[in-house]
Amino acid sequence: MTAPSPARIAAVFPLVAGVLAVMAYLAPSAFVAGKPAIVPLLVVIMFGMGLTLTPADFSRAITRWPVVLLGVVLQFGLMPLAAWAIANVLGLDAPLALGLILVGSVAGGTASNVICFLAGGDVALSITLTSIATLVSVVATPLLTWLYADAQLGVPVASMLISIAEIVIVPVVAGMVLNLWIGDRWRSRDGWCALGSSIAIAVVIAIIVALNADSIARMGLVVLAAVVLHNLVGLTAGYGCARLLTGDRRIARTLAIEVGMQNSGLAVALAQQYFSAAAALPGAVFSVWHNVSGALFAAACSRSTRRAGHDASDGI
Repeated sequence: MTAPSPARIAAVFPLVAGVLAVMAYLAPSAFVAGKPAIVPLLVVIMFGMGLTLTPADFSRAITRWPVVLLGVVLQFGLMPLAAWAIANVLGLDAPLALGLILVGSVAGGTASNVICFLAGGDVALSITLTSIATLVSVVATPLLTWLYADAQLGVPVASMLISIAEIVIVPVVAGMVLNLWIGDRWRSRDGWCALGSSIAIAVVIAIIVALNADSIARMGLVVLAAVVLHNLVGLTAGYGCARLLTGDRRIARTLAIEVGMQNSGLAVALAQQYFSAAAALPGAVFSVWHNVSGALFAAACSRSTRRAGHDASDGI
């Protein structure tokens, strides 16, 4: 059987994810039971991505430390500032403003690695950025929340490190080991891994929509506008700065996704634990929206690559 093209999979991914998301919103009870499957699905996705990577990919990512530094600076320099500015311009109530600032102060989310894969970005660089930003967030998240919102919170350092190890590092390393063992005996694995990843992340998005259906139903347009603007700032700044400074479209795609997609699940958990349900609303909405915008971005990148007839590094 011919392997599916990763680019074509990414092109139809928003449609599949969108249909499932609408179904989950209209009938959340059919999807909420899948909550325990979110982490296992992410683990499977990361294992599949490991099957497409080699140690050399990470060696190249580490040697590009200026790009990693740029990503971290944009993540913790731009995103919380943008959240604070948007909250003030739109006149958000204090709890909602706090929630948006909290979203801007956390690291990039695990789903960014999947979207990067589907967009034809540099997956090894994406994983490197996610891991380093998570470590930095241990100090940066509470400091930035205090600075911009004058609010105190405790960040679950140990659980964050354990989660990034269990969900990202261990399955990716396991996939890389299997990849080295397989060698050239399964040349079509990239396509099949892309298909599996797109299906799994579409299911994850549907479950997230179902879990946040009530929040989505009662949110005001101003909250949605704030979340969309915040995400757009991250995507645009990540792409634009990387494109300007490196000239590499593949790196630009990677930074756009890493900066634009936040660990909003952590932001929701922190808001609920230390503040209020209202403060958790921006994170809940962001959890849905950044997956939708990421899917659309990945599809646009894939269409650009196919239209140009070049590798991802030469597309738009």
